[in-house]
Amino acid sequence: MRIGILALQGAVEPHKKKLLASGIEAVEVRNSQDLLGLSGIILPGGESTTMILLLKINSLWEPLKDFVREKPAWGACAGVILLAKSVISPSQQSLDVMNIVVKRNAYGRQNESFMAPIEPTRNWIGAEKLEGIFIRAPKITEMSDTTNVLFRFKEDPVMVEEGHLIATTFHPELTDSDRIHNYFIGKCKKYG
Repeated sequence: MRIGILALQGAVEPHKKKLLASGIEAVEVRNSQDLLGLSGIILPGGESTTMILLLKINSLWEPLKDFVREKPAWGACAGVILLAKSVISPSQQSLDVMNIVVKRNAYGRQNESFMAPIEPTRNWIGAEKLEGIFIRAPKITEMSDTTNVLFRFKEDPVMVEEGHLIATTFHPELTDSDRIHNYFIGKCKKYG
């Protein structure tokens, strides 16, 4: 199985290490040809406005949009912003594929980054808490009835899924746990 990681900007290497440790071929995606033959793609954390600019410069915006409409995609932090139907504070363009509204930098600036336990909901496959690392994290402020919440921080949804798409406002790639990566790999096997 081959899973892509959008590699124009952001936290590519930590995701790559997790995929390789699980026996998955990790493909760094920089152009539309790199999407061929992938079972899914990770849109990593980073700076969403820079990612959007680079996607357009590299003629990857429309091919990526088409890909994530059909194949599994996981948006982590900035990747959540890319997947969202709507982005606020400030508003910006998105791929408009997941029925969520996202508020940028809702948990504070870079120097207000934090780690905290996140709680699974009944929709998750276990009862263990996970460690969430929040770095200039967005907040999911609205979602549709078709969106399932998998984890919460306090009352806020911090991991959601909708069909073949998942979004985490925190950074699982920076923790020792591989549970979220394995969950996404399972989604790629199912939908990819």
